[in-house]
Amino acid sequence: MTTEALGNSGEGGEKIVWDTIQEVFAKRECIGYWRYPIFCKVGKSRKEPDILVVDAQLGLIVIEIKSVTIDQILTITGHRWEFQNYYTTESSPYAQAENQLFALLGYCDREPILRRQVTGRALIALPLITEAQWYDSGFYQLPSCPSIIFRDCLRYGEVRDRALSDEAVVTWADGEDGGNHTNEINPVNHTNEINPVNQINEINPVNQINEINPVNPVNDGVRIWGGGRMGKIFQVNSELPNLKSDTSLLKLIAQTSPIIKGSHLKETQWQLLKAVVSGTPIFRKRLHPPPNHQQKNQKQTRAHILSQIRQNLSPFDLNQEHIAKQIAPGPQRIRGIAGSGKTVLLCQKAAHIHLKHPNWDIALVFFSRSLYQPIITQLDKWLRRFSSGEVGYDKLNLKLQVLHAWGAKNQPGLYGNICQAVGVRRLIPGDISDKQPSESLAVACHELLHGRLLPQLYDAILIDEGQDLIVNNRLKFGGKQPFYWMAYQALRPINPAQPEQRRLIWGYDEAQSLASLNIPNASELFGEELGHLVTGYYPGGIRKTETMYRCYRTPGLILTAAHGIGMGLLRRGGILTGITRVEDWQAIGYEVTGSFLPGQQITVKRPKENSPNPIAELWDGKLLEFIAYRSRQEELTALAENILYNLRHDKLKPSQEILVIVLGSGFPAIQLETAIAEFLISQGIDIYIPSAPDCNILEIDRDNRKPNQFWCEGGVTISRIHRAKGNEADMVYIVGLDNVAKDESNLQLRNQLFVALTRAKGWVKLSGVGSYPMYEELWRVIQSGDSFTFTFRGNPQREISVTDVGEVRSRYDAGGRNFQNADLAGARLAGADLREANLIGAILSKADLRHAKLDGAKLVIADLSGADLSYGSLRKAKLVGANLQAARLIGADLSWAKLANANLGNAELVGANLTGVNLTGADLTGADLTGANLDKVDLSEVDLSGVRMSDGRIGEELP
Repeated sequence: MTTEALGNSGEGGEKIVWDTIQEVFAKRECIGYWRYPIFCKVGKSRKEPDILVVDAQLGLIVIEIKSVTIDQILTITGHRWEFQNYYTTESSPYAQAENQLFALLGYCDREPILRRQVTGRALIALPLITEAQWYDSGFYQLPSCPSIIFRDCLRYGEVRDRALSDEAVVTWADGEDGGNHTNEINPVNHTNEINPVNQINEINPVNQINEINPVNPVNDGVRIWGGGRMGKIFQVNSELPNLKSDTSLLKLIAQTSPIIKGSHLKETQWQLLKAVVSGTPIFRKRLHPPPNHQQKNQKQTRAHILSQIRQNLSPFDLNQEHIAKQIAPGPQRIRGIAGSGKTVLLCQKAAHIHLKHPNWDIALVFFSRSLYQPIITQLDKWLRRFSSGEVGYDKLNLKLQVLHAWGAKNQPGLYGNICQAVGVRRLIPGDISDKQPSESLAVACHELLHGRLLPQLYDAILIDEGQDLIVNNRLKFGGKQPFYWMAYQALRPINPAQPEQRRLIWGYDEAQSLASLNIPNASELFGEELGHLVTGYYPGGIRKTETMYRCYRTPGLILTAAHGIGMGLLRRGGILTGITRVEDWQAIGYEVTGSFLPGQQITVKRPKENSPNPIAELWDGKLLEFIAYRSRQEELTALAENILYNLRHDKLKPSQEILVIVLGSGFPAIQLETAIAEFLISQGIDIYIPSAPDCNILEIDRDNRKPNQFWCEGGVTISRIHRAKGNEADMVYIVGLDNVAKDESNLQLRNQLFVALTRAKGWVKLSGVGSYPMYEELWRVIQSGDSFTFTFRGNPQREISVTDVGEVRSRYDAGGRNFQNADLAGARLAGADLREANLIGAILSKADLRHAKLDGAKLVIADLSGADLSYGSLRKAKLVGANLQAARLIGADLSWAKLANANLGNAELVGANLTGVNLTGADLTGADLTGANLDKVDLSEVDLSGVRMSDGRIGEELP
């Protein structure tokens, strides 16, 4: 895992080491990190390890890299190295690696079953120094010399370079008789005796190796690794070591004496070690739920169930690790379903960026004020985790700010900070009448942007719950979302040569949109000209768009029901909003049977592994219930009785374990919230209304309100949906479904229900009054369990796209044409209409583009290798420099297309129309042009070697 893209000046040597480590450990049970975020004090700054490998057999391996030449090392005294002509004059690389290793082992030791069980090794890599140079310098004689990986052992070292030749032979001088010996090297596995990707049998990978020592060092602790040509062997204490060449890096790592000697890890220990490394070590005792219901304890309380769940292992999630720990060199979009942990990951990412780049100006932004304290708590946790407890969140440190999107009198906000920097008065909600909060903010941002060039104040801005800051088209600023465009303008470009690349990172779930139904993709936020900003990859394999498909908060049955009722999947009149492509459903963690064609039957199912909350296996009762009452009084009476049962029998805590959510909008929702509060108080239940100064206060004085507060100790929180967003509870009551059912085709109201359901960590009781068709729909949804089967009738009112392929189609249908650098490898785009689209640099390898319309499309330097474009229309398409190697273009119309310098090697162009095509400099080696129309094609400058021409002759046979 590359946490930050390599390629900066001076990182060539580091890249060589990292590439080698990735190759050697590729098939082992392990996790590898480039720049794992554990920051230890090094002088006046903090430094993370260059490479961390977490291996099931070898334990923790920290590698510190120094890209210095032998001439740049002046002296080595103890652990202190002195340099010349280098970016620093001194360093203690081994001590640094040891400190980083001990910090990680310290976290391991906090877990009883890992204490003193994890092996740890620290090494130095010198990618620019050969083993011979080290010997010539005499450094090998130093008593404090650590284990070293030399250039000889690396991917692009002397041995590997020579291994690319026909015969790889390594010669070394023998210290006993001076004779020459040769050893053939396997250029892939580095050695013939050991395959580095397989388990090592002859070596104990954990214990210290005594019987195998590659150097026979006189001074204990010296390990010299190499495998290149030995220029000279030095005698140590009158005894000349017998050096043998061995290029198996894995074997050499295994032979390094561990700093901490652990033991062989069992499966439970290995799973916990991965969780510790990810930063979520919540493991005490793994539960094994009874195999059938008869063995479950029918009298278990909810509190008892929760205590069991809280002892469970928080599993390692590689997808989340990538998202949380990678620092993208530009914009990044994080789409996550409800309960997937978007807020936690954004806090982790912000902490990592701050510790890595303490001089950057970073803002972590949110819109719902009730998230203020939870975000600060999470951010503080991750800062301390990554700094071994030495750094916490400090609101006085302006380099890392937690900001409300708007800001208030006594609380800074992103909009307010920018206004202050510009020197204009900050507008407040009272200045903008008759608008929803997000709309009022958009108006304020619009006015700030108008006619002004904003100052570049920040290096990174991270936005949580990004869908809350989207407004409808009538409030846009020049076709752009006002708040996002303001934030984008306030960012410093990462590279002056690419001013569009700015580090704006936003997380969202369009299913939780309560105002605008616009989806926050790049073209929606920044305009069509920048619509390509978050498609494809950055260097190092960092994705520009990430999707979080696992839900850790909400039980699978409740999440599935939330999607079902939110989209209207079982609605009599057909789907209202949702996903209509198989690959998009799969991207959010569902399995799909069937095709989305009118009249076709579709089944979507959510597998358990994508909703790992174990409560359904432990609780014998229902997790989701719905009851329709004849009157509101009857509904409120049942609500009070249920809460009293939770408090007295289930032993739930009123605050943070029980939550009442009120559905509806405007004054009716306010009235219902008040009625619920008054009734519960009358029944002896203490309640809390968000923003109130204390429990049981219904009328909130503006001067005494606490807008950031959502919970109050001892009281059950009653909240309308907008304040409940971002919060969660174990037992959730959703009251007033009739407020949605009265207008069941209203997508914002459906989204309210989705948000309410997904606040639950355990149970939901949903209620309403009266009788409505939507009630029957909800009962069918609940009875369907974790899967839905429905007949697809056609595209819904609002179509949701998750994958790049789906987004390309949706954006094209909406008039978008800019898909530059889009990653569409293997995409199913048969019959797609992409005429005049900008697909410059796009990755379309092995894509299905049969019958696609690509007339006039810009496919310059695009990768279409192995793609199937049979019978597609590419008239006047620009394919200059494109890679069409082995592409199928049978019957395709390429008339007047520009294919100069394109690679058409082994392409199938049988029956293709190539009238007027420009093939200057194109590579047609092995291409099949049988039956192709070559009218007005100039082939004079084209190499036709091996080409099967339109008349069946091979190119060499032509006169």
